[in-house]
Amino acid sequence: MVRAAVLHSTGTPLRIAEIDLPAPSQGQVRIKLAAAGVCHSDLSLSNGTLRQPVPAVLGHEGAGTVSAVGEGVTHVKPGDRVVLNWAPSCGSCHFCGLGEPWLCAGAGAAATVPYATLAEDGTALHPGLGTAVFAEETVVRASAALPLPEGVPLAEAALLGCAVLTGHGAVHHSARVRAGESVTVHGIGGVGLAALQSARIAGAGTIVAVDVSPEKEQLARAAGATDFLVAGDGTAKRIRELTGGHGADVAIECAGRAEAIRTAWSSTRRGGRTTVVGIGGKDQRVTFTALELFHFGRTLSGCVYGNSDPAEDLPVIAGHVRAGRFDLSAMVTDRIGLDGIPEAFDAMLAGRGGRSLVVFPEG
Repeated sequence: MVRAAVLHSTGTPLRIAEIDLPAPSQGQVRIKLAAAGVCHSDLSLSNGTLRQPVPAVLGHEGAGTVSAVGEGVTHVKPGDRVVLNWAPSCGSCHFCGLGEPWLCAGAGAAATVPYATLAEDGTALHPGLGTAVFAEETVVRASAALPLPEGVPLAEAALLGCAVLTGHGAVHHSARVRAGESVTVHGIGGVGLAALQSARIAGAGTIVAVDVSPEKEQLARAAGATDFLVAGDGTAKRIRELTGGHGADVAIECAGRAEAIRTAWSSTRRGGRTTVVGIGGKDQRVTFTALELFHFGRTLSGCVYGNSDPAEDLPVIAGHVRAGRFDLSAMVTDRIGLDGIPEAFDAMLAGRGGRSLVVFPEG
């Protein structure tokens, strides 16, 4: 049996329970988790902002060691270290054919199929975002297990599975930040911290971090921010003052709130680029006038999983980690056990800290 944090119904607290995992079947991999990051998307799944069949074991940002493989699995073997990919692409749908695997039509299918049962009564459990890493072990599709490049610490490698791929991709693939450009990052959680480091690696000049919590300043500056602002009514004006009066070349929005999206867009120069990474609710409405859309000539774009291809991007990011350019450990502000996840959710809601990392025994 395996200990896991189970969401029994939407909007209820997670409860630690024993679950029964089957042996991996054809095309599946069983993984002993070393660590799992607590992402805002997990909170959104638990409260119903994002859809997730229940009961379920949440968690989608994880890394661990392969303990068993099913028939036909050849790219990993028992003993291999892997990173979980919560959105593995099928390679054959319309979007994959366009070279956009982050939009794969079948990426979320695994989350709808039960993968384990509650030990106490045999209730079928669904895997959160197809990965279910809020557990000591999990069973996933083979395509969701990516070999971890050498030289990356296994526990911190969990962050590669979501926050880092998303933040890195938002900067390099969606916004396409160029050396010398000015960048603002709105929302300094796990993804925001990854975006700050990625902007620094891209050679950005002025890098402005914006958050509702003044306590985030030290984290933001350590990640590469040259300036820090507490979000408020005058944020866009203050960013223009820091960028020669024109506004930033690029804004990366990581909070998923209407006011933050609007502020990010308003903080960019004429012709500037805003990438929206944060996941907001359906009730979050952002408005623009037709005249300002014409006049400013700005670009506003959504960004799913950093518009990344994890198989290609992981080796690149690992190279930055090995070279000391990207510091995974600096993103982690709390190391917890499974029973600490509810408190980590509360911290996110209150705007405290960076990434909470669930570290498993012997992980």
